[in-house]
Amino acid sequence: QVQLVESGGGLVQPGGSLRLSCAASGFTFSSYVMAWYRQAPGKEREWVAGISSSGGNTNHADSVKGRFAISRDNAKNTVYLQMTNLKSEDTAVYYCKANGGSRGDDVYWGQGTQVTVSS
Repeated sequence: QVQLVESGGGLVQPGGSLRLSCAASGFTFSSYVMAWYRQAPGKEREWVAGISSSGGNTNHADSVKGRFAISRDNAKNTVYLQMTNLKSEDTAVYYCKANGGSRGDDVYWGQGTQVTVSS
């Protein structure tokens, strides 16, 4: 059974930091590209960051570049999102996504974790 379980969300003040984790099971994690998305109230889900299967390549949305960093530990089947200098506009539910499989069209989503940035 495929599972992606996010954790690490919460309430933080502007300028603060959080580290999100996404623990994967039920598929060959090290073969999958991983990504973080977020969805704010009343807005569409947007891509935040992505990382290659080996972890050697990463990309980040312009809105978070220099503040967020995606990483992964294939030995622990976990992908992370380190978030620093958080802003109120970062408030959203954060989801991890896995993409891969033999034809590259397997897509799995986690249930999301809430991040609220507020004073």
